[in-house]
Amino acid sequence: MNSYKLSSSSLLNPPEQFGMVESGIFRSEMLQPVHFSFIRQFGFQTVVMLSPELPNRVTTNLIEEGGIQLIHLGMATWKPTQPSTWRPVSEELIKEGLELVLNVKTHPVLIMCTSGIHETGTLVGCLRKLECWNFSSIITEYRSFAGSKARYVNEQFIELFDLDLVTLPKELPTWFLLQREMLVSNLNPPSALNLIRSSS
Repeated sequence: MNSYKLSSSSLLNPPEQFGMVESGIFRSEMLQPVHFSFIRQFGFQTVVMLSPELPNRVTTNLIEEGGIQLIHLGMATWKPTQPSTWRPVSEELIKEGLELVLNVKTHPVLIMCTSGIHETGTLVGCLRKLECWNFSSIITEYRSFAGSKARYVNEQFIELFDLDLVTLPKELPTWFLLQREMLVSNLNPPSALNLIRSSS
């Protein structure tokens, strides 16, 4: 009886900060072995790690055994912090992260960092900016996950991030294309819509 209760509860043990960002895109803190019974049901193809720290060996093995591609973007883009910079993360990290998660070939994709708040929250905030959310809504979402751990520098980074740095992948999610069509059609109907369709 006790073993049954333990196995059942493991199915309901999501990581902290876990949530759906958009269809095919999810977020969480660093995965631990106890989370995998819950995680397997989503059939993730890709895990994007934004922190420089490595997941522990057991977690890495479970990711590999599940046929999931682990992209350790935090290590690939990490650079020693310069005393003169205020940026909490590098623009390169956010640029490459956005290009990865917007590529449907990586979906379903899980974005994670050590806390599930700082790098992940900043990336999601910049994604919302790319989706043309107003800044107040972006910050409300960021703070709903960060709580008392919210950092002003992360919010400032989101506000100042240059979206022109991002090269959109050729295979974009349907929801992203529909959002762009609706936004552009409200501003400049038929010709703008044709331009979007031809570019995709």
